[in-house]
Amino acid sequence: MPHSSPQPLSLTRSLPAGAARVLLPLGLLLLVSLLALHGRTGEPQRLAAGRPDPAAQFLSLSTGANATIAADLRALTAGPHLAGTPGAAGVAERVLAKFRAAGLRTLTREYAPLLSYPAHASLALLAPDGRSLLAHLSVGEPADAAGRLVPPYHAYAPSGAAVAEAVFVNLGREEDFLALDRLGVGVRGRVAVVVRGAGYRGGVVARAAARGAVAVLIAGRADGGVERGMVLLGGPGDPLTPGWAATGAAERLGFDHEAVKRRFPTIPSMPVSAETASAIVRSLGGPALPAEWRAALGLGEDVGGVGPGPTLVNFTYQEDRKMAIIKDIFATIEGYEEPDRYVILGNHRDAWTYGAVDPNSGTAALLDVARRFGIMLQSGWTPRRTIILCSWDAEEFGMIGSTEWVEANLGDLHSKAVAYLNVDCAVQGMGLFAGSTPQLDKLLVDVTRLRIRMLKERQFMIHGVPWMVASILQIERLARTDSDFAPFLHHAGIPCVDLYYGKEFPGYHTALDSYVWMEKHGDPLFHRHLAIAEIWGLLALRLADDPVLSFDYQTYASQLQEHANVLVAVMNNNQSVNFINGAIDALSGAATEVQKEAKELKQLDTRDGHALMRRRLLNDRLLLAERSFLQAEGLQGRAWFKHLLYSPPEDYESELSFFPGIADAISRSRNQSAKQQQAAVRHEMWRVSMAIQRAAGVLRGGFSQQNEPFNLSFPMVP
Repeated sequence: MPHSSPQPLSLTRSLPAGAARVLLPLGLLLLVSLLALHGRTGEPQRLAAGRPDPAAQFLSLSTGANATIAADLRALTAGPHLAGTPGAAGVAERVLAKFRAAGLRTLTREYAPLLSYPAHASLALLAPDGRSLLAHLSVGEPADAAGRLVPPYHAYAPSGAAVAEAVFVNLGREEDFLALDRLGVGVRGRVAVVVRGAGYRGGVVARAAARGAVAVLIAGRADGGVERGMVLLGGPGDPLTPGWAATGAAERLGFDHEAVKRRFPTIPSMPVSAETASAIVRSLGGPALPAEWRAALGLGEDVGGVGPGPTLVNFTYQEDRKMAIIKDIFATIEGYEEPDRYVILGNHRDAWTYGAVDPNSGTAALLDVARRFGIMLQSGWTPRRTIILCSWDAEEFGMIGSTEWVEANLGDLHSKAVAYLNVDCAVQGMGLFAGSTPQLDKLLVDVTRLRIRMLKERQFMIHGVPWMVASILQIERLARTDSDFAPFLHHAGIPCVDLYYGKEFPGYHTALDSYVWMEKHGDPLFHRHLAIAEIWGLLALRLADDPVLSFDYQTYASQLQEHANVLVAVMNNNQSVNFINGAIDALSGAATEVQKEAKELKQLDTRDGHALMRRRLLNDRLLLAERSFLQAEGLQGRAWFKHLLYSPPEDYESELSFFPGIADAISRSRNQSAKQQQAAVRHEMWRVSMAIQRAAGVLRGGFSQQNEPFNLSFPMVP
């Protein structure tokens, strides 16, 4: 029988978009006054004399943790557990049981999205006459010798068949198609053979389809692995319920609805082994393969051409689409002072294969964080704000579990979520990386330094590497949709962090993603897993316990200025960027004022109800500022994406990894007149500048005190 969840986490009451900013101040005044009257402003007993600091206590619980993490990972990866299949249930039950064993309150939420599985696939090589069979080609995965896994496929690829010449298009980038154009080779009416490695596979398929290809085959690596994955377009979430949760009673759009049709590729595609792709390319004539293209498939000199033909590829694929039940699992720790403010940690548990890297290295780390929090609760610790631990389902089908939950609880999250901290592939190689929204950069560095200091004090080594080298942190931005932070940031405007070791894993989404690989190669002593768990937990503790939230918008302003400088270069010194620069200056000024106010509030007596109210109001301005970067109607043609600074661009090859509306306007300008292009780009610049100005206003609080000077240089949008 599941434990009941605390009332503040019911997350069933939704406010209209934008209502939070209007209604929140009055509610805050009333709530804070009530808290002061009821004596909830003092520190709980956990900070009595002799009790450890929460961060120190959390880190002190590391003894034997790497062995516990290893045991959890071994159990989680004992078999395949693709979402919607029988194997997924056992992993879900283990995560729920571990949360309960830690003494945490738990709840679950179920959704019924559309999922996609393979029904049948075949591939053969025919002679030019189309009648003589040259070879049956494998559509399996050489590395899956036991045959326990779902065959390699692309989720949501449509059913289809083709008998056509093949053309090798290297990585399937625009520059590769242009190179073929120069050779006089096109893909219209042909099967495009691609080597994986240049952006989102769905974008690769869409680019080939736009040039007239009838099917796409994407080659795996020479190690025998074949990469599964999905090819949906247009954003995360259930394709039949765009913008609302796929609950049992939810309205669902039909497959002929335009919003649904845009989500699906128009041609079939399939991943194949490097051996199968090489067999096709070796049979091709036409212009000779460029040297670097041969290297992509490990081919020798004078072997094969780019095509087309003369051989034919006989390709068939049958998709099995079905509604399936997925389950999100939550553990909650209610805050003692601000139970209605949420610090959210999340990891998905579904995997294409065994999932030792993706995602269960992160799942094992999440269970260790839960274990430590449970021990701390038993010792008397309670966080200031509520902490929610989330185990998402069906991420591999397009972040479905997290997206449906965010869409179901958008109103509450807009007004109550402090930050979302994501770990997916916790350990996939060397080097510590983080993606984040810029106001969390300094906190990330501070937490990493704290752990370094603790390692130094304990004379700790990681794989024989000194603590200082092993803990270097590289921070990037989150303008991508490859994990569960996407709905929180791109749709809900919640500050986010994504943590991971290693940039790439060669066994990604293949049979090679196993516990054996992790134990022998990835992290034999599980020290990197331990590091991720500790940094993750320390981030949560700081965000849940700091009296004033550690959000640094001066760093945000500096990052935006760097983006603006890049934009100037891309736009050939277009003076329109000056309007963005002015907004950034306003944000920087507001951030400076907030820093001074935060410093003052940290020094005030927390027993003073008025001081507590001021602190609460400042914290709400800090957490709501990120929401100001949202545009209610979303990006043009991509309404689900609402973040004007860090949603992903439509073109995965775009030069810009920020300001997506501007990036989209530039990409679409190829088919527009110069005047139309200029107007579209300037309109998107105006939207960005207004969003940054909104954030500056939220940070300052109250209404604008003066009129802005009139700007008559922005032309009317035709």
